[in-house]
Formats: sequence, structure tokens, C-alpha cells
Amino acid sequence: MDKSSKAYWVATLKLLAGILAVWGFISVVVSILLADTLNRFSLGGYPLGFWFAQQGSMYVFIALIFIYAKLMNKIDRRFDVHEE
Repeated sequence: MDKSSKAYWVATLKLLAGILAVWGFISVVVSILLADTLNRFSLGGYPLGFWFAQQGSMYVFIALIFIYAKLMNKIDRRFDVHEE
């Protein structure tokens, strides 16, 4: 594996690690561990912890898909492996 390929792989793994860290934080910490604290507030008449576990986390996950695609395209362009 040449130096450019290794740098591309490292950049890709860093992006994946960041995306997975956000995903894990939202799905475990916010949706489960902080649910009781968030339930002190409400959104649309529902406790915020419940809302976030049911709806908010899905919005974050969908946003992560778009963020991943955008950042991966930047990485692809930087290492000149992008599609025309």
C-alpha cells in the first residue's frame, strides 16, 4: 500500500470513527442515560427524553448520513479518487 492510499484509509477511518462516536453518544447517552433529565422538559406536549429517543435520534441519524456523504466526497476529492 503506497503512502497516498494509507493516508486515504486513515482519513476514511477517522471520519467513520467520528460518525460512529456521534451515533453512539446520541443512541446511548442522550436517548437512554439522559432520558430522565431531558424528561423535565417537553416538546409538543411530550417529555423531551421520550421524544428524543423516539424521533429526535432518527433525525440525527438521517443527518449523519448526509454529513457522512458530504465529508466522504471531500475526502475523495482531496485524494483524487472521486467519481466524475
